[in-house]
Amino acid sequence: MKILVWQWGRKGAGPRYAAELADSLRAVPGTAAALSLSAQAELLQATEFPQAAAPPVCALPFPTYTGLASLIARLPLLPFDGPGLTRRLRALAPDIAICAMPAVLDLVMAAALKRATIPYYVVVHDADAHPGDDVPFQMILQHRLIRGAAGLIALSTHVANRLHDRGLVGNRPLILTTHPPFVFGPTPPPPRAHGGKLRLLSFGRLLPYKGLDLLADALVALGPRDDLELRVVGHGPHSPALAALAALPHVTVENRWVPEAEIGALLAWCDALILSHREASQSGVAAAAIAARRWVVATRVGGITEQLRAEPLARLCLPDAPSLAAAIETLIAAPPIDLGAPNPRILWHSAAARLVHDLVPPDR
Repeated sequence: MKILVWQWGRKGAGPRYAAELADSLRAVPGTAAALSLSAQAELLQATEFPQAAAPPVCALPFPTYTGLASLIARLPLLPFDGPGLTRRLRALAPDIAICAMPAVLDLVMAAALKRATIPYYVVVHDADAHPGDDVPFQMILQHRLIRGAAGLIALSTHVANRLHDRGLVGNRPLILTTHPPFVFGPTPPPPRAHGGKLRLLSFGRLLPYKGLDLLADALVALGPRDDLELRVVGHGPHSPALAALAALPHVTVENRWVPEAEIGALLAWCDALILSHREASQSGVAAAAIAARRWVVATRVGGITEQLRAEPLARLCLPDAPSLAAAIETLIAAPPIDLGAPNPRILWHSAAARLVHDLVPPDR
């Protein structure tokens, strides 16, 4: 079977997940895989990729946009891309395509796939919009993409159940898979090897669903501590929760986009990742933390519970400030013991093999 994996986002977890998935599918006997990314994807501009000395091989780069202004200018030209994109798809001749994570221009690909009579599946990371998501019409576009799909793929039972609840599955296949660990460079020294304060990191999109207010309240409940420090790093709008965190001692807030090249060093700096979510589907940050063998404190919400419940490095707590504070305290009093873990590549290859087993292309 030949599979085309596409993801046309420019930054973040989407292109990374697509590249990892395509690479892992190639290792499945009897399977070939091609990758399509945005020509403007940060991953294609990177000088380093975890498993190679160069960016991933992209068989079908597609010009998208560099920002809002270029997207608006690009929209009237999209119909002219259809014939050329269809020809390129027919030349690649995949049996099936997988959208690794929905993005703004996916309906262009969906239309071209239909013309080329190539069925597609959609990996649905989020069945519902997160509070604070600011991408206009994000869920409307995703639902249109889903309606044309031959089947759906969910990364957690939580998302699968929500897709059923919302009536988005119908009589089509729904494949349940996992989110294997994201590797960002060599495994760093173990937590606390630096010999200093306990280093905590809250990393990712700085939006309301991340529970940054719970984190601020938990630190207040802990009281003044000279034995720990926290960095809050990511991009998002200014909020009272960020202001409250920035006002606390031993806390720094870095409201900025973190490029691919910096993520490995950021994970290596910390001893533990704090996932103070109020709700979640699953977490790419958790996947990166486990690959780097960092401790994780996470709230029991959504798909994070099933993602981390069997992970020895993780401590799960209720989504409230006292429980979060108590879980943070245990990192000093009774830190997790690293019992080792399978190589992330093995986990990716295993997930890819199961996916191929379940991914039966319908008759065209």
